[in-house]
Amino acid sequence: MFFDFGAGEIIGLAVLAMILVGPDKLPQFAVDAAKFVKKIRAFATTATNELKENLGPGFENLQPTDLHPKTFIKNQLANALDAQDEKVKGKLDPDLL
Repeated sequence: MFFDFGAGEIIGLAVLAMILVGPDKLPQFAVDAAKFVKKIRAFATTATNELKENLGPGFENLQPTDLHPKTFIKNQLANALDAQDEKVKGKLDPDLL
């Protein structure tokens, strides 16, 4: 997951929620928060699937983390170097390798 919560953080958030929302409204607030998280996940999944579909072939295994600029450049350079290595291997005499 994206967040690494320990027991202390969860208890602190629960106490803060009880103070801010109130104990009588807390159950409904939790239900609404869960629905919101579910909608956000569905939106992210839909957006990722549409992006894969619009990018076309070669992007079937695309993950959102692959779109981070450093990761994207690293993957592109690795693919280019692999392609270059294949070209060089094809031109060299196999007996010399």
